Amino acid sequence: MAHSSRRQGPACYRLRVEAHLDDHWSASFSDLTLTRGSDGTTSLSGPVSDQAELHGLLMKIRDLGVTLISVAVIDPSQTVDHGPDSVDDQ
Repeated sequence: MAHSSRRQGPACYRLRVEAHLDDHWSASFSDLTLTRGSDGTTSLSGPVSDQAELHGLLMKIRDLGVTLISVAVIDPSQTVDHGPDSVDDQ
């Protein structure tokens, strides 16, 4: 399997889950911004240094018992979702 050298630094990701995560979960996802959507979802956005860190985040979400909706690589300027359906409780 060939390895890609496209990414030199951390990538920014947005992980969406099917639940509103309370503020006390912010410590578990320290480098990510939690944004609650009016549709009952939470987006966790921010830099992820490598695939090992990403898999660690996915395991934390699994351990919380919430449904993972999506994982997307995003532009660093989009780490906070201020769209019409978001409710930023930060």
